[in-house]
Amino acid sequence: MSDKGSASLNDPAHWRQQSVLVVDDEEGMRSFLLRALADRCGMVTVCGSVEKAEELLAKAHFDLVVLDIALPGKSGVEWLHELRERGFSGDVVLITAYADLETAIDALRAGASDFLLKPFSVAQMLNAVKRCFDRSRLARENFVLRREVQEFSVGVEGIVGTSEAVKHFCTLLKRIAPTQATVLIQGESGSGKEVAARALHGMSPRAAGPFVPINCAAISEELMESELFGHVKGAYTGADHNREGLFYYARGGTLFLDEISELPLALQAKLLRVLEERKVRPVGSEREIPVDVRVAAATNRNLSDEVAAGHFRRDLYYRLQVVELAIPPLRERADDIPALVAHFSTLLSSQLGIARILPDAATLRRMREYDWPGNVRELRNFVERSLILGNYSLSLAAQENSPDDSNGAQVETLLETVERRHIAGILAATAGNKSEAARRLGISRKTLERKCAAWNL
Repeated sequence: MSDKGSASLNDPAHWRQQSVLVVDDEEGMRSFLLRALADRCGMVTVCGSVEKAEELLAKAHFDLVVLDIALPGKSGVEWLHELRERGFSGDVVLITAYADLETAIDALRAGASDFLLKPFSVAQMLNAVKRCFDRSRLARENFVLRREVQEFSVGVEGIVGTSEAVKHFCTLLKRIAPTQATVLIQGESGSGKEVAARALHGMSPRAAGPFVPINCAAISEELMESELFGHVKGAYTGADHNREGLFYYARGGTLFLDEISELPLALQAKLLRVLEERKVRPVGSEREIPVDVRVAAATNRNLSDEVAAGHFRRDLYYRLQVVELAIPPLRERADDIPALVAHFSTLLSSQLGIARILPDAATLRRMREYDWPGNVRELRNFVERSLILGNYSLSLAAQENSPDDSNGAQVETLLETVERRHIAGILAATAGNKSEAARRLGISRKTLERKCAAWNL
């Protein structure tokens, strides 16, 4: 089958992200594979020996190696054993003109992803490459899904509400989404910055790619560089295998850096370099990996004030501030509260396995008058607590009052009772999974464990 006849096997949106290294001592085979793959993949490099391949791997990242078994000096199977032992996690397609069942078994035991017998057609090679690339794509998608399941997505933009503030915000999102511009999203805690970032991704040409969120405040300074850029085996104590970073997993999609103001200054410099050069260098490695990623960053702090105080790099601030979006707080969009309550009630009643209820008109009016200092996140937690208690009015009384009232002791007791019941309900809904319960509650696992210990939950 000719190259043109095999074009249907190609998926440009995915294949263009991939880099391939061909190792074969036959010049004719190298030329054949270069012609078959060069127009389809992002980068194809060829060489004729293990020694040259080692040099290339030390300098650059390759997603796939097409490797001949019969090579001068060291066989392909022997070298593959060494690569896997060193932590190389890319796919390897072994090719050979002389093979039997035993050779094929040895190849698979060595860690080969696929095996082809010469002579093979372009279509056969492309099918093998496709299998490898599809596995890589699925692994990335599974990684992203395991990190976080999207819960809050309603309407085209994924944002609930019809207030003028929300309409204006969504108009800006629609203008910005089709571009490749880096976006800085600013807003108070709980206002929905990640929801906005997901909406930006969903309306962009990258929507088919992964959306990878990371909270910069939730990961220690020591691990953050590895989390973003990856590391190689032996880079530090405990690094017992190669690991790709989040920039790698977000290739072709969007990386969302939440609470970016918490990023250490030293790492801010490295992030700036990545944004400018579109390449990442794993910890402990000299090779650079090209990454095609759109970055959206968010913070609940005023970054210009952080710059003035010397806590944030001015050059990185300007690099992130190509486009700036400000999310309105909930108190400025009170008209959206009924729609948000209805949405959360439907979503959470299904998750909790309890009946969906809505507040009466008087309670809803009081809800619209309340300031909601915790914004949409506070409203979501309020609805969840109300569903568990079966009463919006009781939950709102605890929400509105404070221990400074004349009946302070009673209010404090009520708040504690409501909180304890709320946490108990979430723990029950998550089958005792404290990590998941803490995520739903919007608190750290350490805080949750302290409260559970105090209440014997």
